[in-house]
Amino acid sequence: MANENAVSFPRGIHPREGKEFSEKCAIEMLPVPKELRISLSQHIGTPAELCVQPRDVLKYGQKIGEAKGFVSAAVFAPLPGSMKRMGSVTLPNGRRVPAIIETVDAENFDTRALFDQMKNLREFSLSEFTPEEITLKITNAGLVGQGGAAFPTHVKLARNPSKPVDSLLINGCECEPYLTADHRLMLEMPDTVITGARFAAKALGAKQIKLCVETNKPDAIRKLSESVERWNQKKESSEADIQLQPMKTKYPQGGEKQLIYAALRRKVPLGKLPMDIGAAVVNVGSAVSIAMAVLFDAPLTHRVVTVTGGGINRPANLFVPIGTPISLLIEHCGGLKENAKRVLVGGPMMGFAVGSLEIPVTKGTSGITVFSSDEVDRAKETNCIRCGRCVSACPMRLIPSRLMLAARSKNWDAFREYHPTACIECGCCSFSCPAKIPIIQLIRVGKMELAHQKAEEAAKAKAEEEKKKKS
Repeated sequence: MANENAVSFPRGIHPREGKEFSEKCAIEMLPVPKELRISLSQHIGTPAELCVQPRDVLKYGQKIGEAKGFVSAAVFAPLPGSMKRMGSVTLPNGRRVPAIIETVDAENFDTRALFDQMKNLREFSLSEFTPEEITLKITNAGLVGQGGAAFPTHVKLARNPSKPVDSLLINGCECEPYLTADHRLMLEMPDTVITGARFAAKALGAKQIKLCVETNKPDAIRKLSESVERWNQKKESSEADIQLQPMKTKYPQGGEKQLIYAALRRKVPLGKLPMDIGAAVVNVGSAVSIAMAVLFDAPLTHRVVTVTGGGINRPANLFVPIGTPISLLIEHCGGLKENAKRVLVGGPMMGFAVGSLEIPVTKGTSGITVFSSDEVDRAKETNCIRCGRCVSACPMRLIPSRLMLAARSKNWDAFREYHPTACIECGCCSFSCPAKIPIIQLIRVGKMELAHQKAEEAAKAKAEEEKKKKS
């Protein structure tokens, strides 16, 4: 029945799913690390501002980074300990950012109790909470999207009277190959997912909630369906309707614009946001965090991370404190196999290959994928043959080959003409390319160059303005 009702979007691809490594692995607790490296920039927008000092004693959940501006998110101590010093860390995308180095003192900290609290929510009535109170609690908890983009959740859920939102989509597609963190959350705490969705819908004023899950997760569809049936029997009259919407298994089904079109048949115009067409999208992991923030005032300090691939000895889904070096996750999973060839933070389509295992887990880290030598494509790059496969695959209807050629030749004027900001960096183009050209990597380089140019222009304009004021 689920397959018959499944919906989708035009274009896209069907890469190897790779879910078999970890989809049956129940979420387990990572042992408490001795040191954390907590980035102050774990979200889209302005980095958080340090609000503790070296040698300060830190409590679990204590704010250590203050949100700086509206599009920003606070950062909290995931474990008790003390601030060792201020340092810096490298993020998976190569950016070097300020970070707090915390020495952990948490021998008696019960990670399992925190995890169990996520599954065993207290009884409540939605009428206990106003939309403003829900949004404030989400803001205070430092929540961001946990699907990868890390957009501050309170910004997404803030009501705009001129742009009312009638539909909330809960993104449980997890279309990125290999990753299974969201799948396990839907299986192990479906009621929590729905609770977070109900709070998000009330904050927005949405009239309907759609739980969107790909059909390659029939057990998650079944669990959520049972939970939806229970909630619908006792939901309050003013609450949004909840329904489960099966999605065809295709990449990138979980992309925000692709999901909205598939589930609602609405198109988000270029340069616009989902709220412009009355929609909002919240990730499954984010929904769980919303429930915790509203019911327990719990900040975002831990998240589920998948460690998977043919190059890891024991794939797993781990409940991890933010700031943990990924080396500890790999060590807990039995270490790398002898034939391990490449480590990615994220999945094979949108993840970043890393050269160091000391990169920390952030709020947006959904997985660590370790490829064996057999899984790494060894084909050599050849010249573009203008076949158009990247164009046929692109879910945003761009011309990736032209963007690639402009970036490779550093023709930035031409690069701008082909709408690079519309690119969601899904990697469908590179996957489809018979010439094995790293199209998406070249487009990323081009987008970074444009951002650098824009920053330089802004700095120059600011300097000129200050010069005029002085004169």
